[in-house]
Amino acid sequence: MKGWHNSAWAVTIVFAVGSWIGRVGPRPAGGQSSLSSSRERLETVRQVLAEVPLIDGHNDLPWNIRNFVHNQLAEFEFDTDLRQVVPWSKSAWSQTDLLRLRQGMVGGQFWAAYVPCESQHLNAVQLTLEQVDLIKRLIEKYSQHMQFAASSREILEAHGNGRIASLIGVEGGHSLGSSLAVLRTLYQLGVRYLTLTHTCNTPWAKSSSVEQGDGESGGGLTHFGRSVVREMNRLGMLIDLSHTARATMRDALGVSKAPLIFSHSSAFAICNSTRNVPDDILKQLAANGGLVMVTFYNYFVKCGPQATVSDVAEHIYYVRNLIGVDHIGVGGDFDGINKTPRGLEDVSRYPELFAELLRSGKWNVLDLKKVAGLNLLRVLRKVESVRDDMRTAGVMPAEEFLDSPDTTGSCALDINAVQRVMEV
Repeated sequence: MKGWHNSAWAVTIVFAVGSWIGRVGPRPAGGQSSLSSSRERLETVRQVLAEVPLIDGHNDLPWNIRNFVHNQLAEFEFDTDLRQVVPWSKSAWSQTDLLRLRQGMVGGQFWAAYVPCESQHLNAVQLTLEQVDLIKRLIEKYSQHMQFAASSREILEAHGNGRIASLIGVEGGHSLGSSLAVLRTLYQLGVRYLTLTHTCNTPWAKSSSVEQGDGESGGGLTHFGRSVVREMNRLGMLIDLSHTARATMRDALGVSKAPLIFSHSSAFAICNSTRNVPDDILKQLAANGGLVMVTFYNYFVKCGPQATVSDVAEHIYYVRNLIGVDHIGVGGDFDGINKTPRGLEDVSRYPELFAELLRSGKWNVLDLKKVAGLNLLRVLRKVESVRDDMRTAGVMPAEEFLDSPDTTGSCALDINAVQRVMEV
């Protein structure tokens, strides 16, 4: 971002947004004879997604690459139809390749640098670095289709170049090894969000997978966990609350100076999975200026093995009616799920979701643009603005240290017990 001042690139983005609005929107898009057919609705959606980058909050392809080909990219052909290639063709967990991303008009993707909770207190940090490395190598190999992005401006640049803006999110606070230095290093490597927990508690944050009841006792974030949130504000990194316990959600919303996101969660009121967001948190999220990126996993959409694109749309309708369209995005969780809705079977099908919203007759084109990408761009710009304000105020890097199994356990070196060896 060297050489760019906030005002300069903010004006650029505002100008771009104004241009998008002027082309296809914001006229009412549904309930008109001109959009009476499925074909006409899809054509409108394609115009929208040509102008505004469709930014998805979460895709787990990198972990599948590790599972299936051990992170070896030399013979991995991402630009072919992987439905015809073993082992991808035999896996219910595979829904992504470049051909289908292009068909789905995906303009921006957060690729998940995920490692399992079983690696916590062991080699989670190393595995995470290897996943970050994999994502960057994948982008470089397919640079004619993908472009690394680490800012709101770079997302727009990639979309303007006709490439998929490719961002990195780390899924799970266990990847930090309870170290703020690791957090800062990940940011320097290009990571732009951290999901505070995955399916396990960390020494500093509670997960939705292990909370009992409402999980209130003792809070969700420890003192160190609050320091993680503040340091992410200082860095300009998105804080992702998907997978976290409700107490963690509330604590993070109370601490953060910047908007927060749920990168792949839906509405608890419709499907009462702890992975979804309850109404009181949604209202706090709106007050925070944040974003819930509605996810597609059948068990979070309908709390069962079967769901449809209309069911996903119901979550979007619900969130819009509760807190407004400015706080909705999409986070499909493709390649991390094995049950997908009918009509949203893979990454080629995103236009079907937006056509479904148009079919209701209650959405205009500007609303579609907000859900597709404008909302995420707004949130990311605000996160960047908070970072810049903290830099101007002279806020220094946090130096809190946490005694945890990561730093003092049997798999950690006690540096105070190491004797200096005199060189001769």
